[in-house]
Amino acid sequence: MDETQLRDLEGVHPELRALWTEAAAAVAAASDDAALEDLRVRYLGRKSRLTEILRSIPTLPQEERPVVGRYGNFVRTGLERLVEERSEELAAAALQRSLSEERVDVTLPGVPLPLGHQHLITQTIRDVQDIFIGLGYRIAEGPEIELDYYNFTALNHPADHPARSLHDTFFIDMAGAPLRPAAGTPVPASPVAGEPADGDAAVSRARDVTALSQEGDVLLRTHTSPVQIRTMERQEPPVYVICTGRTYRRDSDATHTPMFHQVEGLAVDEGITMADLKGTLHHFVREFFGEDRPIRLRPHYFPFTEPSVELDVNCLLCGGKGCRSCKYSGWLEILGAGMVDPNLYGFVGYDADRLQGFAFGMGVERMAMLRHGIPDLRSFYDNDLRFLEQF
Repeated sequence: MDETQLRDLEGVHPELRALWTEAAAAVAAASDDAALEDLRVRYLGRKSRLTEILRSIPTLPQEERPVVGRYGNFVRTGLERLVEERSEELAAAALQRSLSEERVDVTLPGVPLPLGHQHLITQTIRDVQDIFIGLGYRIAEGPEIELDYYNFTALNHPADHPARSLHDTFFIDMAGAPLRPAAGTPVPASPVAGEPADGDAAVSRARDVTALSQEGDVLLRTHTSPVQIRTMERQEPPVYVICTGRTYRRDSDATHTPMFHQVEGLAVDEGITMADLKGTLHHFVREFFGEDRPIRLRPHYFPFTEPSVELDVNCLLCGGKGCRSCKYSGWLEILGAGMVDPNLYGFVGYDADRLQGFAFGMGVERMAMLRHGIPDLRSFYDNDLRFLEQF
């Protein structure tokens, strides 16, 4: 309030003048934010003397009401401005004290950030790889965007095989190329046949896609088996490889996801028998699940192996006694395997009369589920730290 308003206030309402003088002095002397807040409540709150005066205006004589209302509002707005200005002064003073008194030792080490760890899927893949590397296998990789030829044809899948259905597999339309070759279309020659083992993988994949736009389908691979065909194209026997990577199928439930990981193995040499396959898998199971884990082989059918088997392990959850997870059989299926069908050797130029081999494949997520007792496979991809931090 200016001097003129103060002189007028003295003559109009002495109590308002005294209230202004008292409140202004108290606000100016406030030493911190807490004291300032107490003063604001005392002089401007709902129970303050100023509020009582303003509320009493309707009871005053008619000629006094506008005068008291006008000057009462002058006092209220003036005090609000004083409180705001004093708050800014206190904040500036606190900042100045902080800048002058506080010191930062820039030589101290920084606050360490918490370190993460490998995802459980990655851990499982590494564990499986380590076991087979110890047996003399090497790791082989291939493209995730694959040719129909490598994903199906060269793996002995007939043209009407259910896995080729658009309802089961993610096919890619390459600039208007047909999603399904016409009946009787000849199988394209392998774009990378004869390529040396140390060839540039990026160049190879680029040539595959270029060839495909002219020769057939592109799809997201449904298994890592195409890597076995590509490996045999590039390498003369003997072949001992482990193929790992992401694969894709149109499945989504508690035990399936559209994207998942596989580990597949291939051994091609002279004199290989089913006994070698069983011994290899038995060693793997003991290393991965424990020394006392029984196994069994059951006859099955796969297009690229003959004969074919499925490998079961004694249920890890009930110890073979029978439970809901193993459908009360005491056994859980973990992988498919078999002797390489001689028809496959014709696609890679191997001598089927001289060579024998076996192959096997397993889902990494399923192996991790069984090993750690995880009920829902989708937990691996929910990105819930409460789950991931357990492994």
